[in-house]
Amino acid sequence: MDAHTIRARNDIDLFAKLKRDSFVQQVSRQLEISQNQESQSIRRQLLATSVRLTPTIAPEINKLGFECSKLLGLEIPIEIYTYPSAQFNAACVKPEDGRLFIMFSSSLLEAFEESELRFVMGHELGHHLYGHHDIPISFLLNGSQKPPPELTLELFAWSRYAEISADRAGAHCAQDLEAVARSLFKLASGLAGNLIRFNLDEFISQVDDMQSEVTKPGQSAPIEDWFSTHPFSPLRVRALQLYHESRLTTDDGMSLDLLESEVHKLMNLMEPSYLESQTTAAEMMRRLLFSGTIAVATVSDGISQAEIEMFEKFFGEGSFTDTLDTDLIKDRLDQQIVSTVSETSRAQCSQVIRDLCLVARADGYATPDEVALLKNIAKRINVRPSFVDRCLEAVTELD
Repeated sequence: MDAHTIRARNDIDLFAKLKRDSFVQQVSRQLEISQNQESQSIRRQLLATSVRLTPTIAPEINKLGFECSKLLGLEIPIEIYTYPSAQFNAACVKPEDGRLFIMFSSSLLEAFEESELRFVMGHELGHHLYGHHDIPISFLLNGSQKPPPELTLELFAWSRYAEISADRAGAHCAQDLEAVARSLFKLASGLAGNLIRFNLDEFISQVDDMQSEVTKPGQSAPIEDWFSTHPFSPLRVRALQLYHESRLTTDDGMSLDLLESEVHKLMNLMEPSYLESQTTAAEMMRRLLFSGTIAVATVSDGISQAEIEMFEKFFGEGSFTDTLDTDLIKDRLDQQIVSTVSETSRAQCSQVIRDLCLVARADGYATPDEVALLKNIAKRINVRPSFVDRCLEAVTELD
């Protein structure tokens, strides 16, 4: 099977849309110019900071790389590197001079079995196969020019689907769902060894628990850690289980349309909307966002044009006018915090904090006063203040 046929449909669609976006094109051009001006090559940096695993030093790892490349139809030579780290991690670095670089943390190589490494290797090669590095997501989100909120959310959504595609490439190489699931369990938990007995059904049951809480639109939301570029691991395993049950792997499996529809439902668990929902919880969240946006935008040097534009992205064009009594709105913030806590979960409150952080970053950075206010609001609605730092930093990399 051609590995391009297993790529997630929403990855393809969002990728194409982002590539056409003027902001993405501008940042990509600037990054390319900057990289061309740098004298030190990527390979030189890797050789200086990590250990190259040559076929002589690590024949089995290189054999895995060769076999996975062949299964995915890749002809580019790969070089494999390792670096000391207690965290399980791997990455694919954009090619240079006709070579592709794959990096593994030392702990991952020591803790993962061959079948599990085959999945990880295929996953990393999948990112290259599908051209995912053509969208420099970390530079787009962390550069001096900040994307508008809709583009920010689209980048996060696309990145999650990019991981789904790379997972399918890894599964295509591994041909072993149990090994794939064990890999994702280890990556999610950081656990390995004889004390842990992995159970695929119980791991995937976390998805059922998540879905059982989704009773009404906008009334549930993921825990803080789900606001990321990567799908929560049980979701990834369930998505791969669906892939294995589809016609991509078995002749009598579910149709591709049904597969993509079911995967889309899973990914929606990470982005429930509260801006349009008519539930009481959603209404409380919108009111808190409204007052919080005004409070954050005016805490330092008054409200800027960029912050006004961000406000109107959430509440509609023309929603901010000179007639708004910003002092009265800020006075209502305390009561709305209390009301929101009483009607919503901590996870739902995390959504509001994330969106308030988008407002704070509208000018390109968040001032100390804005950060302090955001953390104060977060603490009062039972969200860890450190979540504010994560949202403002928005550190994102495909791996």
